[in-house]
Amino acid sequence: MQQHSFQQQEAGILYLVPTPIGNLEDMTFRAVNILKEADIVLAEDTRNTIKLLNHFDIQANLRSFHEHSRSHEVTAWVNELHEGKTIALVSDAGMPLINDPGQPLVQACLEEDLPVVALPGANAALTALVASGLPSEQFAYYGFFPRGKADQKAALEIVGQRDETAIFYESPYRIKQAVSQIVTHLGEDTQVVIARELTKRYEEYIRASAAEVSEHLKDRELKGECVLLIEGGSVKLATDEAVSSLPYKEHVELMMATKGIQAKDAIKEVAKIREVKKQIVYNDYHNLT
Repeated sequence: MQQHSFQQQEAGILYLVPTPIGNLEDMTFRAVNILKEADIVLAEDTRNTIKLLNHFDIQANLRSFHEHSRSHEVTAWVNELHEGKTIALVSDAGMPLINDPGQPLVQACLEEDLPVVALPGANAALTALVASGLPSEQFAYYGFFPRGKADQKAALEIVGQRDETAIFYESPYRIKQAVSQIVTHLGEDTQVVIARELTKRYEEYIRASAAEVSEHLKDRELKGECVLLIEGGSVKLATDEAVSSLPYKEHVELMMATKGIQAKDAIKEVAKIREVKKQIVYNDYHNLT
């Protein structure tokens, strides 16, 4: 168990600093102060971050850190922290590490017992969720909507079989095709919400059934990055003959996807449901038969 006390802290601190997703007024006082005090500010795209820093009159030692940054660069920043430097890692927009680089640096800091402090702030997924009208008690964030049709089908099958609201990011250029896939795999009546241009002047929420949203988008081109939210539970896991006739391997995979459990637990459940020995299901799942 790792525990950190920031009193009498000799090593530096890595701060994860969220930035506005559109409206600059969403920058917090604390975030501004941390960026002003930091010895180094790491940014995915320094050209974007410099605009933010200039707006708040922040003079910073701005350096680049992106998905192509190599392990020796991570080591170099960790060494700076060991020397007592304060580093602030920012996203181009929103919360660092959410579909943004930074995980290797955070992991390296934790392995070196260096403190990592995350500041609360703007996040497009949660902002869209709470105003979507879809259930927000339970939700699952999946990142960007898959590109390939096979991957889209697989993802939507999981969404339809789970109860929580699903959240994806999607490009405005691919949103029509994404909604079309929802209609195909989850049904016309599945409730969908598209949130775009969040916190900006032309912020918009499109809330309707998948079929209605698809029709709405037919002759319209959206602009701005979109958050796509889909109601869960559109396709409930059947417990009748349809599932009972599946090969054991497919039944186990379906159980893992719908219940979020490990293979060994899914194998036990399938064996119980199908009233067969666990070894039979195990062998089929691991292709040992």
